[in-house]
Formats: sequence, C-alpha cells, structure tokens
Amino acid sequence: MSHEFSKSQIVLAITAALGAATLAAAPGIAGAANTSGTYVTGDFHNHTTCSDGSISMQKLVKKSTDKSDGTFGLDWFVQAGHGGNGNRNCTLVEDATLDTPAYPYVDGYGPTTTWQNTPAEVGGPIEPKGDLSFSCPSGSSAPCPPYQNMWRWQAIQQYQYPLQEYLNAKLDRPLFMGVESVVAGHEHTSMSVITGQMPAAINRQKLPKSVGYTAIGNADGLAQWQYCFDRGNSDTSRGAANQWDCSVSGSPNSGSPDWNTTAAKLNGASGTLGHTKTVEGLKWMDEYHPDASYYVPAHLERAGPFNPNGNNGFNVESLRDFNNTAPQVAFGFETQPGHGASSDRGEYYPVRNDFKTDNFPEPLKGGTLVKVDSVGGTTYGGTGVYGALIGGVWDALLGEGRAWWFFASSDWHNRGSFGPDDRRSTQDFYPGEYQRDFVMVRHDDNSGRGDKSGKSGKLTPQEIVNGLRSGNSFVAGGQLVDRLAFVACIGNPAPHGRNESALESLALNAAMDNTDLNFEGCATMGEKLVVPKGKDIVVAIVVRDPAGTNYSPYTFENPSLLQVGIHRPLNKPVLDHVDVIRGMVTGYKTSGAADYAGEWPRNTNWLKADGTTYDLSVVPAAAKNITAELYKTFNDATWSTVKRNREFKTMVFRISAVKDSQYLRLRGSNLPPSVPYETDANGNPLSDLYTNASDPTMLRIPCTASHTANSQFDGCPDHLETATSGTNKVGLAVTNPIEGQKAVSYDVAAWSDLWFYSNPIYIEVNGSTKVAGVE
Repeated sequence: MSHEFSKSQIVLAITAALGAATLAAAPGIAGAANTSGTYVTGDFHNHTTCSDGSISMQKLVKKSTDKSDGTFGLDWFVQAGHGGNGNRNCTLVEDATLDTPAYPYVDGYGPTTTWQNTPAEVGGPIEPKGDLSFSCPSGSSAPCPPYQNMWRWQAIQQYQYPLQEYLNAKLDRPLFMGVESVVAGHEHTSMSVITGQMPAAINRQKLPKSVGYTAIGNADGLAQWQYCFDRGNSDTSRGAANQWDCSVSGSPNSGSPDWNTTAAKLNGASGTLGHTKTVEGLKWMDEYHPDASYYVPAHLERAGPFNPNGNNGFNVESLRDFNNTAPQVAFGFETQPGHGASSDRGEYYPVRNDFKTDNFPEPLKGGTLVKVDSVGGTTYGGTGVYGALIGGVWDALLGEGRAWWFFASSDWHNRGSFGPDDRRSTQDFYPGEYQRDFVMVRHDDNSGRGDKSGKSGKLTPQEIVNGLRSGNSFVAGGQLVDRLAFVACIGNPAPHGRNESALESLALNAAMDNTDLNFEGCATMGEKLVVPKGKDIVVAIVVRDPAGTNYSPYTFENPSLLQVGIHRPLNKPVLDHVDVIRGMVTGYKTSGAADYAGEWPRNTNWLKADGTTYDLSVVPAAAKNITAELYKTFNDATWSTVKRNREFKTMVFRISAVKDSQYLRLRGSNLPPSVPYETDANGNPLSDLYTNASDPTMLRIPCTASHTANSQFDGCPDHLETATSGTNKVGLAVTNPIEGQKAVSYDVAAWSDLWFYSNPIYIEVNGSTKVAGVE
C-alpha cells in the first residue's frame, strides 16, 4: 500500500471524515494532549550494592544509559534499590574508568565496602544514624562494627540522591531516585516521591573539581516515605534530626492501637494490618505529593496470593484498594517482571521453599512453615498471569474503566554465574538490555536548558512521572518493536477506504516521528474517546519492527522457531503478528461486594503438573473479565508494509455502530501460533515451565547448534541446562523426550521468546457505562 499523503492533506481528510468527539487524558495530565512530546525509554526498578545488587550506582547508570558498545542507551533512568537498610557504600566505584572528581576511585575500596570502612579520601568513615542494626559476616553476631547498617532513608537523603544529582548534571541525562519498597502486608512495589529532586538549577551550575558534592535539590520526600511506610524500616528514630511525623489526615494515627508513639508511625504490621499501613502510605502520598508520586506493585504475582497473616503478594482487591485510595499515585502494575534470564523466569516458582508466614521472603528462621507458590505458578512468555492471560486480572481492572497500566522492569541485580560485563546471563538483564518501557513524555521546558518550544530541553522527573501516569506507553522485550502508533477515531458512514486510508497515513507519520496523535475526535493509549451511540470507530496501528540486530549476543538460529521450520538468528528477531484484544467496560466494583475480592486459583488448581493450565472457569468473578477476547490478529498476510521503509507495518480496521463502552489493547510476538511449548493455537503464551532450568525434567525445546572453539555465542552456550527425566517439582513422574540434550533455558529462553504489550484505548459510548477512571 502506498502512503503519499502530505500532513496538510491528512489533516483535511481527517477533518472531513471523522466526527466530533471528546478526548480525555488520564488523571493528572490535563492539557497534555495539546503539548508536543515523544516516546522515550527507561527503567524504574533495579539494584546496586546499596541494597542487594552487585555493582555501584555509577556503573549501573553507565551500563543503562551510555550508547557505547556494551551499554544500552536508555533515555531516562530511576535508581531504585530495596527499602530497609544495608551496610555497603554503593557510591564507591569498581575501577578507575568510573572515576570522577567528586567521586574518585580509591584503590582497594569498591562498592562492597561498608559505610564505616569508607576511606578518609572520600569522606569516611561514614556513621549510620538511627536505631542500631547490623549485617554481620557469617559466624559473627551483633554488634559487629564496622558492619552497621544504614537505614535507606539516610542513604537516599545524604548519599544516593546527591550522587544521582551529580551524575544527572555531569552526564546530562535524566536520572532520579526511587525505591523498591518492601511492602507491609504484601511483597514489593516500585515507587518514588520526586518532590525536590533534580531542580533546573543543576543544569547551570559549575561542578566540583575535587572530592565531594553538595546537592542543590533533595529527596527528602522520598526519604520520609521510606522511613514512615516501608516494612523493611523498623527504625524508630523519626529520621534522627529530621524528626518526621508519619500522620495522615483523616486517619486515627496516634489513636490507632498499631501506632508507635516513639517512632510517630504505624508499626510494621503484616497481613491485614500491614495492608492498612500500605494504604496509609498511599494516603500520605496523595495528600502531600499527589502529582509527584507513583506506586507500581512489582513482580506482583511472584510471592503468591495475599496472606492475611503474612507478607506475600497482591490479590485483585489489593490493587482496587490502592487505586481507589490514590488514583493519581497507584495507576498500574509491573506484571512483566525482570530476572528474565533466571533459572525460573522472573523468579516465579510453581513450588517455593518453606518460609515463615510472617517474614516472606526471608529464609526460614523458625515459625510456622508454609509453601508459597507464585500466582499462576510461573510466567507466560515472560509475563505474569495477571497481565498475560486474556480475561485475567488486568482485563478485570480495565473492564471497570480504571486507569491501570502495564509496566515492565529489569530488576537488575547480577549476571548469576557470570561477571557483570559478560554478555551471558543466568539471572538478570541490564536496564534497557531486554525490557524497555516506552513512555510518552511532553516537554514543559522547565529543565532550564531547552528552547521556548521545550523540544531540546532535558527531560525532568515530573515529565517522566506524568508520562508514566498517562498510560500513553507500551512495553517491548528484546527490541521486538521500537515504534508504535495506536489510535482510535470516530468514523462516519462514508465509504471505508477514505477514512481508513487517511487515518492510516496519520498514524504512520506519528510512528515515523516517534510521537503520538493529537487530533480532536481521536484517542490513543491511556485516553478515552467519548462517542455517540451507533457511530463507527476507525482504528489504526503502526509498528516499527527494527531491522538488524538486537542486544542478544547469540547469532545461532532461534531453537523455538526451528521447531516449526523457521530459520532466524536469535539476535535478528522478526515480529510475527499483532493481536488486538477487546473487552467491555461495565463499571467499578464496590468494596465489600461479592465480586470485589477474589484470590487467583492456587496451584495445582490453576497450573497442572504437566505445565498446562485450567481456564477462566476456575477463576473467581472478581479476578476476571469474561468479555475480554482476542478480537483481531494482523500478520504478514494482513498488514501493509510501507514501501519506502519496510520496517514499518500498518494496520487499520473499523468497529461498526458501537453500542457499549469498551477498550482495545495490543500485544505481539516473534512467535507464531502453535509453536510447541511456547504458544497455543491462538498465539497465547504457554507457561514458561518448559524453558525454566530449575526443573530439567520439564525442559522440552532442544538446543543443538554447536558453537566454535573460540566462541560461546555462535552456537548453544555451555551454560544451558541439560534435560533429564525423573520426578518434577510438583510430583509428576516424567519421561523426557529430549533427555540428555541441552535445552532452551536461562538467557537463551528469554531471547527466543519476545513480546510487546500496549496500554489500552478506552471508548466510552454515550448512554452506556462511563469510563470513570479516565477523565
């Protein structure tokens, strides 16, 4: 199909062909649709030695945002280690290549050096504040100086934020601080309070030429939240000299039996009381920092269902509670986890080890024993069951009309059995190496650097948080796609070709420009289109499937695709198809009603012993949307390839005479339907048990390409797991048809199996259900 419309012709055609509509952005983004912007890539969940990561902040920033060989070129980056405490000084660097005047390399003192062992050359020794806590070496007991922990509030406030501000200014990159909170009553959440962070003045100041840096901005809001509401923070010092009070307006505070008067905060309760504390944290964010906060539950299926007596995962009602409490702050989930090269993809397990009910996921130290399975038992094409299954929890939330968005992260810690600079991994990928969040950001020129249009200004934390909140974003793994235009507009009864062609060209221009569509009568991801009943809707989709190689180091053919006769190198993936998923909107569910709360079926009531699953019939009404369906699929036979740039694929279709409020979302993969052990006949991802190295009895996809003597990358690498027979993790006796062969596992499993997901477009039909979560 030829696309040779000028922009002025397109606007005239659209004006003539499309009816009037009301376009609304998600909460808190008023007027954003009229401001220019672009899609940029980032990561907001990763770890350094300040928590349980393996490298310094400087090295992680370099790996994630540099554009040199061996780095991954993200446009923005949030450093967000675990809440709680730790004794390692992550501001020290590994080697002289990371040396800067303010934060120099000191021989013999790397980022695993304790705070109290920090050398005088860089301001040591550094003494932690607040209540005493120790991480003692094996064989010793507390107190064990110099292994005193520093509470994360102090590390963020005094050391991590100043370093991140310095790097932001020195490297001229959009960097700021967040936290992976240890959540009271649940497991983990990626969050931040950006108030005070990265003021425009840092872009105009002269940086120091000697040791030390005094920050202009601050992360006081983030540090206070960390003290007040993180389950891992049992400090009662009120932040020492900060003397913080964690009270929330309209809450009992000191009148609550769980209030700690000395600490001026709720105790670190578990289960139901812990959930109450977490909701208090959201109330606090909504009261004091509503536009400057986000709260995104991380790998939320991993720790199992919500435990009213412990600290496990999140049920659908947990998410509803969060979104009801602070819709500006709690607006999505990280249902595509990091740890993509792990022996259990995403670190999701069908049967976990035994843990204390009140101390998950710390190793057993006495107490009641329970076995905790991840919800869904494993991932599905690298995504948790809440987001991967059509009609599951995500569709249940979208079916209410909530602003609830899909995100991914690297969750970087280490390379497993390999060093941090090795291209192989048996654990994690770096931020930007595999998964990327593509987020629409709109420049307001408050960076202090841009021209009057704002187009040349450096991104600010507020612009990035606004972009996350907007829902105008998509996620892609393995560089499967890197441009997306997805738009729905009101049509008219004119011949279809005229409307479709004009809109398709408009979407193509947007994709080529890496921006979205801002046109009256149209809506894109995270927005809603209000339409008269009976009108047609015209939908256009354009993706770019980038040519050339991705970041995979492996040049041999994809073993998963070889099963169906497709010969394609792992580092040159090709988009196979794009699915359009549609569901109806029926309105918010009411807290306390029978369909508000419901636990996903526990294994093996969901995941069978052979790796197959049951269907939605076993899922409670609260956790599913039975109207969600695979509405349409495009592939090489049905999309159009742009003649002048064959990387771009265009798709357009019409929904005639709409009567009911609904939503549309997209997903796509490099795998066609019916790839054994990867996809079903409809192209849905199968469980990842068949590629998880932790259970070699379940491995099913052989990897047979031999590598040369001088390379681990031109054939199946040596670290792949060998398939075995025997009893699998859930007690089934297995005779493995590929016993004794190396099998697709670890990082090769991830590079073989790529997906992208878009956030939805809502269509609100006059006289039908209101899409209440999107203004």
